[in-house]
Amino acid sequence: MADFVQTLITALAIGSLYALIALGYTMVYGILKFINFAHSDIVVLGAWSSYTLAIRILPWLGLDPHNPAALPPFWVAAVVMLAAMVYCGVVGFAIERLAYRRLRRAPRLNVLITAIGVSLFLQNVGQLDFMFGASPQKMPALLPSWELASITFGDGESVRRVVIGLVDVVIFSLAASLMLVMQYLVFHTKLGVAMRAVSFNTDTAALMGIPVDRVVSFTFVLGSVLAAAAGFLFVMKYPGMNQPAHAIWVLLGLKAFVAAVIGGIGNVRGAVLGGFVIAFVEQFGAFYVSSNYRDVYVFALLIVILLVKPSGLLGSPAQEKV
Repeated sequence: MADFVQTLITALAIGSLYALIALGYTMVYGILKFINFAHSDIVVLGAWSSYTLAIRILPWLGLDPHNPAALPPFWVAAVVMLAAMVYCGVVGFAIERLAYRRLRRAPRLNVLITAIGVSLFLQNVGQLDFMFGASPQKMPALLPSWELASITFGDGESVRRVVIGLVDVVIFSLAASLMLVMQYLVFHTKLGVAMRAVSFNTDTAALMGIPVDRVVSFTFVLGSVLAAAAGFLFVMKYPGMNQPAHAIWVLLGLKAFVAAVIGGIGNVRGAVLGGFVIAFVEQFGAFYVSSNYRDVYVFALLIVILLVKPSGLLGSPAQEKV
């Protein structure tokens, strides 16, 4: 029982990260009907920009960034995350404005090739010395490793403790808060109405006076901001940072894309559901079966969902006019 609860806590934290990243994929697809394969690289930018800012702020406060015991004030983590979100939001705006805007009416293959090109560009620029470099790093500890709660199972020599740490609570709480804000923005504001109108029919939305270019740019910015938050939270939980082009980052973004597809690509609530579904399948499969096949479980689930319900768990079948 203790192992089950501990795995559940981990799955909730990881599922929150997948859901945040999946929202960026699904929002762009919902409006422009193409997959922004550079989105996973925005997550990398969020993580590495957080690291870059942290190692500059901590010495300014008189703290050694390489000393885990030298914990900064709580406001430092907030500043680092917000700065990473702003930075990635600007990058997302630039990507939409420079790479995608002129391709809205181009064949989908052209857009796909451009998206892959932007992804490779970001990966390689991120490895340059004046950016982040090509060496692995370790994220400084911005949050204390507090145990907020512990649950004891068993008695005598078979006592097992389940620990609920501060980092897991922060990840789940912040991710849930951001997702709730996003839900409110999309479904209860005029901007959300404009976003849904553009996703329904771009030309009709433009004829009704909706500034399509601004709506699309805002969608990219919003998705990039969520990706940056996910990148920051990821390195809070797993501080060992691989180089920007490492396969682990690609796999993280790919799993989030799988989450969006499983939930129903283009469906905001489906992206959130898909993130938690694949996290539960991955974590419980790794614990109860074998951790060597944790990635296999995710992609096997994708195949099953596409065979049973191609539109995803909450998606609607696409209707094409003939």
